[in-house]
Amino acid sequence: KQRKREEMKNLLFTVLFFASAVFVPFLMIVFVFQSYVVDGSSMEPTLQNNNRVFVLKLPKTIASMQDKEFIPARGEVIVFKKPSNDNTQLIKRVIGLPGDRVVIENGVVTVYNIDNPEGFDPDAGTDYEANLEPVDTSGQKVIEDVGQGELFVLGDNRGPGGSLDSHSGLGLVPVENIVGRLWVRYFPISEFQVFANFLNDGLFDQTLFQKH
Repeated sequence: KQRKREEMKNLLFTVLFFASAVFVPFLMIVFVFQSYVVDGSSMEPTLQNNNRVFVLKLPKTIASMQDKEFIPARGEVIVFKKPSNDNTQLIKRVIGLPGDRVVIENGVVTVYNIDNPEGFDPDAGTDYEANLEPVDTSGQKVIEDVGQGELFVLGDNRGPGGSLDSHSGLGLVPVENIVGRLWVRYFPISEFQVFANFLNDGLFDQTLFQKH
C-alpha cells in the first residue's frame, strides 16, 4: 500500500508538472505579455516590417482587476484591436487622450485641452520627433474631439499613404480595444530596444487609470 501511495503521488506530481508547463505560459500570454511580429511600414522609422516585439499586457490586466480603464500615456506605442474588425490588431502611437482636441493642419499636429488652451505639439521633445515627417492630410484640416474612453492614434510613418490611423480613416480607438503597450524589440538583435520599463514606468500609478 505504501508503494502504491508513492506511485500515485509521483504520478500526480508528474501530471501537475506537465499541466503547469502548458498552463503557466498560457496565462503569461493572456495576462502579462505577448510576442508580436510587426507587419507593414506604418510605424517606420521606429519599427520596421518583420521586427519582433514584446507587448506588455500587465497594466491593462491590473486595471481590469480593479474595474478601471487603462489609459496609456501620451506618446506610448500600443497594440489594439481595430475598431471595425476585432480580428485585426494594429500598432500605433497615442497622440490624443480623452478630453483633447487634436488639430492637424499643414502637416503639424496640435493638441488642445483644458490644461493647454493655446495648444501644444505632442511630439515635441521626444526621442522620436526628429525622425517624423509632416502629417499628410491631402491639404485638408483635421479636427477631432477625443471623447471619454477614446484615443487618437497616429503611425510614425506620416507621409502620404504611410499609415491607416485616426487621421486617415481608422477613427478614434476605444480604450477597451487596447491589447497592451509596446515593451521591447528583441529582433533583430542588433536593434534591441526597451520602450517601456517593466517595473518603473508608472505601472502602479493610479493616474494612469480612470474609473468606469
